[in-house]
Amino acid sequence: MQRTRTQNEWIDRAVEVLPAGGFGNFDPNIVIRDGEGSRVRDENGREYVDYLIGSGPMLLGHSHPEVLEAVLEQLPKGQTFFASNAAGIELAEEIVRAVPCVEQVRFLSSGSEADMYAMRLARAVTGRSRILKFEGGYHGMSAEAQMSLAPTRLVNFPEAVPDSAGIPDSLRAEMLVAPFNDIESVRSMVAEYGGEIAAVIVEPLQRIVPPLPGFLEALREECTKAGILLIFDEIVTGFRLAYGGAQEFYGVVPDICTLGKIIGGGFPLAAIGASKDIMKLFDRSQANETRWLMQVGTLSGNPVAAAAGLKTLEILRRNGQYDRLRQIGAAVQDRIAARLGTAGVTHQTVGDATLFDVVFIDRPPRNYRDVLKADANRTSAFNAVLRKNSVLRPPGKFYPSLSLTESDLQLTEDGVAAAAEAIT
Repeated sequence: MQRTRTQNEWIDRAVEVLPAGGFGNFDPNIVIRDGEGSRVRDENGREYVDYLIGSGPMLLGHSHPEVLEAVLEQLPKGQTFFASNAAGIELAEEIVRAVPCVEQVRFLSSGSEADMYAMRLARAVTGRSRILKFEGGYHGMSAEAQMSLAPTRLVNFPEAVPDSAGIPDSLRAEMLVAPFNDIESVRSMVAEYGGEIAAVIVEPLQRIVPPLPGFLEALREECTKAGILLIFDEIVTGFRLAYGGAQEFYGVVPDICTLGKIIGGGFPLAAIGASKDIMKLFDRSQANETRWLMQVGTLSGNPVAAAAGLKTLEILRRNGQYDRLRQIGAAVQDRIAARLGTAGVTHQTVGDATLFDVVFIDRPPRNYRDVLKADANRTSAFNAVLRKNSVLRPPGKFYPSLSLTESDLQLTEDGVAAAAEAIT
């Protein structure tokens, strides 16, 4: 009988074969063994209430029985084909029905790919080369996206700062960077560079910072006037803020959007969507040779992922699901605020009931530089005490899920109480 290995043994093995001992995502000092509903367990068998939920995809919770059933039905039929399949076509149809800006869809395997293709598509449509993004906005791992994502050196706008080695310095000239929620900065950049800007790419809710009233509407207006395409990166917000995503929730429709996380039901799947007129550039028979976008992916539209995504969206369409998600998220927020407030800890709860964080700062942040002013030591200590008290979360977010129970909320509240005491 093989002995069960401890978490430390797995960590020791990982250090030998993985840079920094991990996958480059989450803290490598925890190795997850399994998950069910709202909980995950590490390799020592310790259980946590999970607010990481795979960095967002597991909105229904882990191993949802109906999603598993859909996956198990597909598996005997084949894992992948590199060809069209019925589940992928049905999923595309549902996305078109749900998301306001989408008339056609092209599938990919990751959000990074989707955002990369969205920027490339905008350049092909407009014949322009520059992209305007917002400081602190996350749009994946492409060279363009790795500009001013988390700069420690704050420079004057619109200068871009590379966040990674290996990015050609020449690319900086193609990226313009503005502060989020500052429409006057956008107007100034459009006035100076408008004829060169192919697209503005934005997370409608940037990480956790919500748009100020009127900001997205004004952004839409400026893009329309200047012939600039507006890209909503809805990898996180799609099917989370509302069934039709942030564009339904905020009532602002972009030209192009990207989707991921939830649409794959926990499997690798992402998508780019737009009008037929824009998406025709992926069709060689409709686009001329200078504007055609080649896009190929071995696992794009994978039938297992599509089956999981279809079932996930079916469940989310059921009556009351989004009301319930918001009630759960609001309950988590209220309990956190009550415990921190009682302890006299200065903080702001920032974001939306479906996606938020606690920021140790004395006023609501409006952009990335405001978030940087938060007490980083308190944040680190807060997260560490939560984990010691069996509450797992990403460093900068709480992702509520529909699987959270009253027991989970109480365990969360107890963990926050301990963390509040520790950071007072």
